[in-house]
Order: sequence, then structure tokens, then C-alpha cells
Amino acid sequence: MSSNDYLNGSFAPVEDERTLTEPAVTGSIPQHLDGRYLRNGPNPMREVDPAAYHWFMGDGMVHGIRLREGRAEWYRNRWVRSPDVAAALGEPRRNGRSRRAGLPSLGANTNVIGHAGRTLALIEGGVANYELTDTLDTVGPCDFDGTLPGGYTAHPKRDPDTGELHAVSYFFGRGNTVQYSVIGTDGRCRRAVDIEVTGSPMMHDFSLTRDHVVFYDLPVTFDVERVARATVPPLLRTPAKLVLSAVIGRVRVPDPIAAMAAGRFGANTGLPYRWNRRYPARIGVMPRDGGNADVRWFEVEPCYVFHPMNAYDDGATVVLDVVRHPKMFDTDLHGPNEGTPTLDRWTVDLAAGRVREERLDDRAQEFPRVDERRVGRAHRYGYAPEVGRGLEQGGALLKHDLQQGRTTERRFGAGVEVGEFVFEPSSPDAAEDDGVLMGFAYDRAAARSDLMILDAASLETVAAVHLPVRVPNGFHGNWVPTGA
Repeated sequence: MSSNDYLNGSFAPVEDERTLTEPAVTGSIPQHLDGRYLRNGPNPMREVDPAAYHWFMGDGMVHGIRLREGRAEWYRNRWVRSPDVAAALGEPRRNGRSRRAGLPSLGANTNVIGHAGRTLALIEGGVANYELTDTLDTVGPCDFDGTLPGGYTAHPKRDPDTGELHAVSYFFGRGNTVQYSVIGTDGRCRRAVDIEVTGSPMMHDFSLTRDHVVFYDLPVTFDVERVARATVPPLLRTPAKLVLSAVIGRVRVPDPIAAMAAGRFGANTGLPYRWNRRYPARIGVMPRDGGNADVRWFEVEPCYVFHPMNAYDDGATVVLDVVRHPKMFDTDLHGPNEGTPTLDRWTVDLAAGRVREERLDDRAQEFPRVDERRVGRAHRYGYAPEVGRGLEQGGALLKHDLQQGRTTERRFGAGVEVGEFVFEPSSPDAAEDDGVLMGFAYDRAAARSDLMILDAASLETVAAVHLPVRVPNGFHGNWVPTGA
């Protein structure tokens, strides 16, 4: 067993790609489900150094199950073919390498979506995203037909009225700016705006309302010293030696930023972001059609937010439901393990110029989701799995009724752990809670996983697709309907 928790148990990577046809099903898969449930996550394919490995830095692997006409047609898992993965597998690079698409050091390991007829494996931080086929083979890097260079984000949000993807992207090479962008339904960028922030934050996600874009400028920032330690030879690390080497001209001084950009920063060099006590915690609110000069900034208590649940406008306020971590990457440099993540509500009073912070639920939870038709609109329901230490999968799914102030809990039995669940309505015009929730459940004793399909109203099991293999603890996924 490894000394790094993110290489053990439900986090441990799987070693093989599998294709399974007609996996066993119990219950009845709803007939309206015609598409693929896809889930992405880190799965290092090569041996890594446990002392250095950070969960966020593993090679990407997408898992998928095809549902149609009440049947599960197949399960597949495939590594995203970054240059390193392709080389390790003895395969050619997919479509060469687009220098406009982002840094090549990682395979996109964080999210997977469908948009404009493409399946996209996503990551953040200026790293290249990849297009996949319907059967999860890698096509190549994606820069939206050359319209958005420099990487993208793990968390675009689809406007339910227009179908466009809104996003906020960060990258250490941008200096003190992040980029707000809009990808049209044709798969091309139609708008990109640079927004000034305090420094170089890790801005994992953002919020979108009908009228506003919300930026989370929080104290996890790019750690130049850590990058230098990972990429510069030990004899040249001290400032005096760096200066002396440069002056004498006898030794070529490595540039740690260039080394990272060249892809020499990965699973064995750690995450280049860390908690920064000197950095202010604030959120920015910008009109959707605005620019940098239109952003209003509001202070909040120091904390970190990976994932908002949703956001909406309410008169002269903007309501933000978020999962709040007390801090991040301060003492644990292997993964997100710095205190209990709770469901909080931040109400931004635009007239008074302040934020009211309140706790909605103090149970440890993460990966919150809502009905995607409610993105940017007032929502009644939100769903989040219980999590353990370091975001280890817990044994329960929480359903929050935010109108009634009530939470329902569904437990899955001894030794069964669940990750993120996504909602799919029973029809396009169905009520907010009329549909199913889909997500993977892992049975520790059996060392195998199921795709669970739950009735969203009752949280009772509608169907389960049984896999003879394990799906590791990972990040995000989505239901991608046929033809989406």
C-alpha cells in the first residue's frame, strides 16, 4: 500500500482499458435515456512517486456507459491520449500537437461534456483539452477551431436559453488576469474578455446568472517556488547560486516557468498552487455584457471554493450557493484535505456593497449539482454526495430542498461509496424534480462499481448497471444525449 492516500483504496488507479458489451442490469432503465453517461478523473498510467504525487495531476481517464431503449449497450474506459500517454502506449500523437490548445503536460482529467457535436475532455490552468470520439478514443487537442487559444476550463456553464457555453479560464502565464469566454452553439468562441484579479489564483470554477458573471478570486495561488524546486536542479536553487550562474555564464540557468510550459511538470512534481495567507479573499460581479472596468469586488472571509452549486439574481442581490472549504493546499499537498467542506449561501447585496454569508448544511459534501435547466435561475433542489477525509467518497447522497430548508439523505449500504450524481429530466418540460439522478457507486468488498439510476424525487433506485470492474474515485461527469 502506498504512503499517499490518493493512490490507495477507491482512489487507486486501474491498470487496463476495458470494453464490455451488454453489462448486466437490474431494475428498468427509463426509455427516454438515449445517450452516454460519462465521467472523468485522474488515473496515472505509469508508476508515480508517492511523496510527490498530487491527485489533481494524474493522467485523465474517461469512463462511459451507453444507454438506449432500456438497455446498457456498453461500458468503456479510455485514457485521454496526451503526448506522454500516447508515448507510453507506443502510439502516435493524436493529430500532432496544437501549440494553441494549451500546455501538453497532462491529459485532460477533470470533466467531460458534449457540445456542438463534440465530446470534450476538460481540464484547467492553461492545459490542453481534448476532443474524443463517441466511443471515447482521442481525436486530438481542442482549441475550438482556432478561436480560443491557450487552454480552457474544467467548468463551463451552459446557458439553458441559448445553449452557449460560458466559462472563466485561468493560467499562470496570463499574469494577473483571467479570461471570460462564450462558446457558441457552433463550437466557436464568439467573445473573450480579460479580467484583472489580485495575482495568479487557481480559479477552478465560477458562477453564472441571467444577468451576471461571478469570479472567485480566493487565496490559492501559483507557487513559483514549488515550480522551481520541481524543475531546477538542486545545486542551482538558491537565489545566490542562480544569480552567480547567470553572471558567470558558465551554467545555463533553467527557467522553471518555461520548464512547466514545455511539459516537464506532471504527476511527480506536485501541484503548482498553494494556500496564500497574504492574498485577499473576494468575489467579483460583472454584467454579462460588461468588461474589466465593470467588475465590482466584494470581500469574503478567507476560504476556498472549488464548486458553486448554482447562482441567481434576486432583485438587487446575487445569490450564490457554494461548497466552502476553510482553506486549501496549506498543510496537505497531495489533495484537497484542509477541513470540512460545507454548503453555504453568499448573498451579494449590490446596493449595500457587502456579502452576507450563512451556513445551509454543515455535513461534509462536495461535487454539488442542480438541474442544468436551472443554471443561473432560482433553484429549489440541489444534490451533493457526502465526502470523507480528503474528498474520499462517502456512503450517502444528499438532496437539498432549499425552499423548505430540508435535506434528504440516501444511504447505499455498508461499504458502498458514491461520487457525483447528475440530473436528467424525464422530458424537456418536466418539473425541476421530475427525472433521474445518475452516478457511480463503488462496493469496496466486491471491488466493483455500478452505475446507479435513482428517481430524483424519492432517491429510490430505478435501475443499476452492474460492472465487473472498479471505477476509481474521480471528478466530474455528465449525461450526453444522443445527437447533443
